[in-house]
Amino acid sequence: MPISSNAISGQSMISFENISFSVAGRTLVKNSTVSIPNGHKVGLVGKNGTGKTSLFRLIYGEITLDQGNLKLSKNAQIGGVSQEAPGSSVTLLDTVLASDRERVDLLQKAEEEKDPLKIAEIQTRLVDIDAWSAEARASTILNGLGFDKHKQRLACSEFSGGWRMRVALAAVLFSKPDLLLLDEPSNYLDLEGTIWLQAYISKYPSTIILISHDRALLNNSVNSILHLEDKELHLYSGNYETFAKTRAARMAHKQAEAKKQNLRRQHLQSYVDRFRYKADKAKQAQSRLKMLAKMDPISISSEATLKKFNFPQPEELSPPIVNIQNASVGYGQQTVLNEINLRIDQDDRIAILGQNGEGKSTLSKLIAKMLKPHVGKIIHSNKLRIGYFAQHQVDELRLNETPMDHVQRERPLEKQGQIRARLDGFGLSVEQAETQVKSLSGGQKARLSLLLASLDAPHLLILDEPTNHLDIESREALVEALTKYSGAVIIVSHDIHLLSLVVDRLWLAKNGTVKAYEYDLETYRKSLLSVSTSKK
Repeated sequence: MPISSNAISGQSMISFENISFSVAGRTLVKNSTVSIPNGHKVGLVGKNGTGKTSLFRLIYGEITLDQGNLKLSKNAQIGGVSQEAPGSSVTLLDTVLASDRERVDLLQKAEEEKDPLKIAEIQTRLVDIDAWSAEARASTILNGLGFDKHKQRLACSEFSGGWRMRVALAAVLFSKPDLLLLDEPSNYLDLEGTIWLQAYISKYPSTIILISHDRALLNNSVNSILHLEDKELHLYSGNYETFAKTRAARMAHKQAEAKKQNLRRQHLQSYVDRFRYKADKAKQAQSRLKMLAKMDPISISSEATLKKFNFPQPEELSPPIVNIQNASVGYGQQTVLNEINLRIDQDDRIAILGQNGEGKSTLSKLIAKMLKPHVGKIIHSNKLRIGYFAQHQVDELRLNETPMDHVQRERPLEKQGQIRARLDGFGLSVEQAETQVKSLSGGQKARLSLLLASLDAPHLLILDEPTNHLDIESREALVEALTKYSGAVIIVSHDIHLLSLVVDRLWLAKNGTVKAYEYDLETYRKSLLSVSTSKK
């Protein structure tokens, strides 16, 4: 059934009326009715693979309904981040400015128009859409996403794909559609960019639907949660924490009701089994059979419990396990960081803060022995084993091999049962263990890479954006596993919820060096927002 574009009653921006839709023969949503009010900031959540991105495709009109109606507010403009990151010779600033098509068209008409009355109309409209402040507004958005004034004047082609995706995000934010659809926008942002985005979304003047597994982003930017679970959509008022509490209470009630129903079923069935063939009781037995047939089972969520991680525990080493003394490090002849004086003990949980390009990954590689200091020295404990995880390692997995193959290569003497146990310890099932990597989800690939990084029971785990493809339940499991882990942990992450639960020390990469940050994460967050506000 085609999507309806008729105006909907009341103040709703978008309404799903008894909708069902499928992709590749698989039903993703069935018989769901939800209305999202105009101006609401909505977090769309649900475990990976349930159909969240497909729901966006439905809104865009790329797929159609099996039944029901999808109604949008009349003349509503829908915007989202393009899958194609801009890579032309156009500057970042001009790329963002070009996303406001009305402004571009009006400026062109203003140059070409000869009629004074029409010129006046054009100028009035330019004032109405605040066209003359456009460059400043675009620059502010780009700055918030990590591009300073110099970078804004460079061509898009000079940046990597991840940075170009930030430009695409900046463009859609600048264009201010009536309905903004964002699918995991923090996956290509650092912590600083994510904190800025939280504040921007919360103040956005129109409606946003945001797919995210970032609890902090959902807690600080949205006022409703749209939950996709068991092929049903449910809208909850409040941020993610409120949703989690409400849903937990709802699930507890359903479980209690299901238990009562099950006892009732057992009682009725017992009566039927005892008396259905006795003449004097047959009528009552048949009555109870009808009652059983009419009882609709109370369904309990089929969502899996927390998907586990199980990091092997290392033996204890004497402190410090790493000691960096007056070191400088970089690439080739270029020095990135100077005058580094830091130490790591085995019980440390450290987050490296700082904007992209300040040297967080460079420091991680120095500690992991992937780079040598230009000057100064870094002393590692003699028996120190280091596990290193970075996003590029997920992309470097062998696509035509299975997880079993990957672990077998590293542990050729281990039996298949031992390897399966290792994979199970990282939430990879027997079926997934035999599946080629190219057919695994992003989260499953991340789990395999985390397993491979920790095979040697490292004394120090270095994790560079470990949560990018993990759903909320998996992130909570990772927090629990890192809390139990007896080695040191260094994390670079945009997930402030993860950092707040795991780390107890902060390092800040800034101005060509890295030093201990004496305040807490909340102070750091506020300082970033303060700087962002002062630059407007």
